[in-house]
Amino acid sequence: MMAAMREAARRLEDALELADLAERMVRARVRREHPSYDEEQVEQEVLAWLHDRPGAEHGDAEGVVVELGSQRPKR
Repeated sequence: MMAAMREAARRLEDALELADLAERMVRARVRREHPSYDEEQVEQEVLAWLHDRPGAEHGDAEGVVVELGSQRPKR
C-alpha cells in the first residue's frame, strides 16, 4: 500500500514539474516572438495559453464534458 502511495506521489510530482516546464517554455516563446512585450503582456499571453491550450479545451482529465450547473451523466 505504501509503495503505491509513493508511486502516486512521484507521478503527481512529475506531472507538476512538467506543467511548470511547459509554462516556462511558453514564457520563453512569448518573449522570443514579442521582444517588446513587458512582463504584464507576457503574463497575459501565458494566462491565455493556460486557459485555451490546444488539445485541452475542456481540461486535462478524461471523461464526459459536463456543463457547469448540469447534472452528471449516470453510469
